[in-house]
Amino acid sequence: MSRVLVVNSGSSSLKYQLIELDGERVLASGLVERIGEASLADDSRNPVPDHTAAFQIMLEGLREQGIDLDEPLAAVGHRVVHGGERFVEPTIVTDEVKREIDELAVLAPLHNPPNLAGIVAAEATFPGVPQVAVFDTAFHRTLPPVARTYAIDADLAEQYGIRRFGFHGISFEYISGEAARFLGRPSADLKLIVFHLGNGASVTAVDGGRSVETSMGLTPLEGLMMGTRGGDIDPGAIIHLQREGGLTADAIDELLNHQSGLLGLGGFGDIRDVQKAAAAGDARAALALEVYLHRIRGYLGAYLAQLGRADAIVFTAGVGENNAAVRAAALAGLESFGIRVDTTRNESDSRDARTISTDGSAIDVLVIPTNEELEIARQALALVTGQRAGDSPA
Repeated sequence: MSRVLVVNSGSSSLKYQLIELDGERVLASGLVERIGEASLADDSRNPVPDHTAAFQIMLEGLREQGIDLDEPLAAVGHRVVHGGERFVEPTIVTDEVKREIDELAVLAPLHNPPNLAGIVAAEATFPGVPQVAVFDTAFHRTLPPVARTYAIDADLAEQYGIRRFGFHGISFEYISGEAARFLGRPSADLKLIVFHLGNGASVTAVDGGRSVETSMGLTPLEGLMMGTRGGDIDPGAIIHLQREGGLTADAIDELLNHQSGLLGLGGFGDIRDVQKAAAAGDARAALALEVYLHRIRGYLGAYLAQLGRADAIVFTAGVGENNAAVRAAALAGLESFGIRVDTTRNESDSRDARTISTDGSAIDVLVIPTNEELEIARQALALVTGQRAGDSPA
């Protein structure tokens, strides 16, 4: 058995892929939306009350794609965003694991609860099949103390588990391996700066295949500017909003998670809309775009300094893979650092892994499409078969 069903369960959506690891082929995929949302009277789509119902819709979708559901699964692999201190490897789900994922929801309230709902629904749908949780924080287990430690009272930090965890680790782990293969060099020899730019965004410095710096912290709020999250902010601004603005903790949570970033500053959560508005003369949108790029350049410089050098800068995820203007603007004027982008290569509409720097660039600039589903499938199969991730299945 080498078929793994990969599930990415959100609050109102369920994305899935059925992957055959022998040959790493996607056999089927799909998306169930509007989970838990009321159906409008004129809406022809039936409401999906919960994740268990979403799994039944998924099964129908698999049948429609010609999948034999009687053929056994090796595992169901689940993306779980926050694994805290304990979960630093792929983990077989037990009742205790589910309790701890639920407890960690306080640090990832938008993500862990629906991740857990997907696990529970999968257990009911596929009884007896191993459920494997793969954690976004796990790749960052190698962060050294100097990178993961916040400069607050040490006893208080220990009591409440306040430290940098980092996120998007599944993507970073996949990209690190793919970059090494693309460059034809061992991972152990490479120093990479990887930008995962999507609606959520973060950057990681990878040294020898290990995460040594990352922009997200205790929660997915820190770091780069994002679609609806503002990233770095002076904590004093939050205290000021509480004292002077009368905002409650819940109101600030809503502000920082849903009403900030590109949306809060530029009026649109999608960077393509921000770019269009800025081009049309919208001053707010123009400023939002400038701040977005300013943050990227700031982290790039910081991580170049922390690594001492870089072999490659890698862009991935929705914005990183598809937005040539963002890549060009983020790296413009950095020739003195050995970074030179080739305009023609950068503007190519290829969807393959590719170099977008000039032949004379001292630092390679790459675009590599991420594949978190495949990484989850690899890790899940490796766990249940006792292999190392990346080995061929038996």
